Amino acid sequence: MAIPKETETYTYKDYIHWSEDERWEIISGVPYNMSPAPSRIHQYILFDLSRQIGTFLQDKPCQAYSAPFDVRIPNGKGELDTVVQPDLSIICDKKKLDDQGCVGAPDLIIEILSPATASKDVKEKFNLYEKSGVKEYWIVDPHDKVVFVFNLGENGQYGKPRIFSSSDTIDSHIIRTLVIELESVFTEKEI
Repeated sequence: MAIPKETETYTYKDYIHWSEDERWEIISGVPYNMSPAPSRIHQYILFDLSRQIGTFLQDKPCQAYSAPFDVRIPNGKGELDTVVQPDLSIICDKKKLDDQGCVGAPDLIIEILSPATASKDVKEKFNLYEKSGVKEYWIVDPHDKVVFVFNLGENGQYGKPRIFSSSDTIDSHIIRTLVIELESVFTEKEI
């Protein structure tokens, strides 16, 4: 099981043979190591978002998946040279789901910024999600306790983000009636 070299390009066929000791993503053939593991705060935020979204989706046709969950995006030639593991993905078209994850763009993706991945999340993944047709993209900044919500316009581009702080409630434009209370997302409970 070879570890990829960041100077070569790869496809999903390569990816499935890599060691499971490390987590990787491939964006347009370029491998990105996802080590180290996310911080405790990152995981707390992910859990709370997953809890709220999972409860909301219980009797709805959409399904939510948290990382590690492979989202494979075909390029213009139909090749799978991109596989990412968003922190949270919501898919409403069950035809996109298989035993390995999702093929094609989820309806909504949430990425929680970490020092090691922040640049990739706001640049490469932003461009990838916009280009591949992810209808709504949330970028969660744990440090500043804000969420940037981008919606795909009719022109196929994300417009100016809606910005929410820890005292706000997010309403999704894509998953109708989904409402997320950010106070619990950004406020850890005392133990």
